[in-house]
Order: sequence, then structure tokens, then C-alpha cells
Amino acid sequence: MKKKRAAGVFFSLMLTAGLLAGCGGNQQGGSSSGGNSGGGGGGDVIKIGANLELSGGVASYGQSIAEGLDLALEEINKEGINGKKLELVKVDNKSEAAEATNGAIKLISQDKVVAIIGSATSTNTLAQVQVANDNKVPLITPTGTNPTITNKDGKVNEFVFRTCFIDPFQGTVAAKFALNELKVKNAAVLIDSSSDYSKGLAASFKDAFTQGGGKIVAEEAYVAKDTDFRATLTRIKSKNPEFIFLPGYYEEVGLIVKQARELGLNVPIMGGDGWDSPKLVEIAGKDALNNTYITNHYSSGDPDPKIQEFVKAFKAKYNKAPDAFNALGYDTAYFLADAIKRAGSADPVKIKDALAQTKDLQLVSGTMTLNENHDPVKSAAILEYKDGQQQFKTKVNP
Repeated sequence: MKKKRAAGVFFSLMLTAGLLAGCGGNQQGGSSSGGNSGGGGGGDVIKIGANLELSGGVASYGQSIAEGLDLALEEINKEGINGKKLELVKVDNKSEAAEATNGAIKLISQDKVVAIIGSATSTNTLAQVQVANDNKVPLITPTGTNPTITNKDGKVNEFVFRTCFIDPFQGTVAAKFALNELKVKNAAVLIDSSSDYSKGLAASFKDAFTQGGGKIVAEEAYVAKDTDFRATLTRIKSKNPEFIFLPGYYEEVGLIVKQARELGLNVPIMGGDGWDSPKLVEIAGKDALNNTYITNHYSSGDPDPKIQEFVKAFKAKYNKAPDAFNALGYDTAYFLADAIKRAGSADPVKIKDALAQTKDLQLVSGTMTLNENHDPVKSAAILEYKDGQQQFKTKVNP
């Protein structure tokens, strides 16, 4: 989400400059020197930050990640890590990039965390990358799928990681599903032009779909917070697409699907993990969502024993089935805890090194090994909406 104001961005940059001048690299831990000595690794606790969308346009995502984190930390802290407990410090970035930058600065300079988890969206994660790299504090996004988060222009962001797959994989999976399973030959693409996530996912879908012999018959765009999509959908309908690819976030997606069905556009519609919110059904209506599909990181309906164990624990705590954002928040806590344990230290640089060396870690969303870009190599699930419920359809390996 890109709700940037010039003043807000300027303020963020000034704060960053001040922080870098004051810290000169954030080396935390029991035996650290320089930077913020006695920080998040001191005493009996290790402080980690969560910079999440707890309010604003995509609050459902951040709240779900927070629920997963809280459950994981309860479990992890029963035994602790290297004799210490993990303490989570949350900040609300209000679903805005400038607030995400400010939140990262606060977590490092004031709360002195040894790592930051978040944000949920690619745009709000990208807003923290420079702060993390410059201050040498690991940043892990559970659900930011834009490739440039971890690698921009061929250069790896040394302190930045993710626990989700990236857009090129997700877009390719969607294109192959449309071509091979739904047997469609042409498609329309409708994107949120204000979203890095939506644009990146659309690009990878179009490449894979056309390379597989499909044809893109219409390309349209909207902007986050739009509410009336009828003119755009009418133009799409005039092109007679067999399929619509709609990579966006649940607030707009719900309205688009609802209005598409009202206009008689009853073709299959597919999107990515940005659809995954219980609010989607409230906005679109369960009938309108029939014949729609998403690529996602996991499914609570997957019979895998590790997934079902997590589902049971989550339901016991929250009295509801966990979505993918819950699962990835949970996995990210375990990913970080595993790295801290292997590092044998609360020094952020040592934690960064351990994160980069992660291999064959068993998580709810799959067995995770990081590649050279700090991206996990893992499976994707395809889900279908039936009468308002997500149905597990298949799992696609990388």
C-alpha cells in the first residue's frame, strides 16, 4: 500500500539519518561492543520486534500474523532459547509505508530489538529494508512476496529475509493452473497500480501464461481504495475473456468479484495470497466467490500431520481455523528462534548468518531451505472457494 505523503517521507528519512549517525551499527547481545550495548539480548530475555499492519487498509493481514507469532512464542518460551525467553515488541504501521519506516527506526533505536518481523505487505516491507541493512539488524517478512525485498538489481540485501515464496513462483503456478487445469486459452488481467505486490504478481503471471500459449486479451488497472469497478469490468467483459487474473488485496478484490458477478462476468477468477482474509467473504458474498481460486502458502485442509497439529493448537487458542497469514507468522517465529539457537547468541550479525544458513527446517508451510537470495524454496497450495469456504485443491512443488 502506498499512502505516502512528502512530509511523512521526509520525516522518516531524517529519523533514519539521525539513527544511523547515533548508532553506527547495532551490535546487541551480552558481549557486544559499540552501538546499543545492553540491548535486546541482555538479561533473561531476547527482544524481537514485530512491525505489522495492525490497523488501516490491510489490518486483517497484520492481525493474523500477530496471532501466529503469539502462539509460537508461547510454545517456544516453555523451554526458552539458550536459557532465555523471547519478548515480542509490536508496533502498528497503520498499513502505510512511511509508518513502517518509522516503526523500524523505533524498534531498533528505542526498543533495541535483535531482529524485526514484518511487514505483511511488500510495500511496507520495502520501506524498512534500508533501515535494517544500515543498522545491521535482521528483517524477516512473513508474507512480502515482491522479489526486490531480498534482492534488488542483482544485489542481495544482506540483513533481509522472508518465509514465503516470491511472486514469480506464485504467478507461474497460477498461470499453469489456468492453462493446464482450467484449460483456458485467453485471460484478462486486472491490477492495483498502486501496489508493488499486485504489479509484480501480474508480470510473472503474464510471462508464464503467454509462454505457455495463452493470450492476454485485456489489461486494466485500479487504485487502492477505489470502490466502483463497473466501468473497468464492462471493458473487460467486452473482450470475452475465459479467465480473469486479479492479484490484489481483499478489500478491493471483494468488491471487484461482487461487481463482476453482478455484470454477468461468471468466468473463473484467480488471485494470490492477498485474497486470504476472512473479510473477503463478508465483502464479496459467498455465492460470488464460487469459481474463484487462489495460490497460497498453505491450507488448513491439507492432511499433512504437522499442519493438522498446528491447526489443532491454533483452534484451541483462538477458536477458529488458521489462515495462511496465521501460519506464516507462526513459522517466522520458529524460523527466527531456530537461528538464534544455532547462533548461540543474541548478536544480530550472528543471527543474520544463522538465518542465511537455514536448511531443511520443518515448518507448517513446508520444509524450508533458503537459497542464495534469502528466499525459501517451498511448495504452494491452490485453494478453491466453495460457498464461502476455502477448499484445498492441490499442492505445487517448486
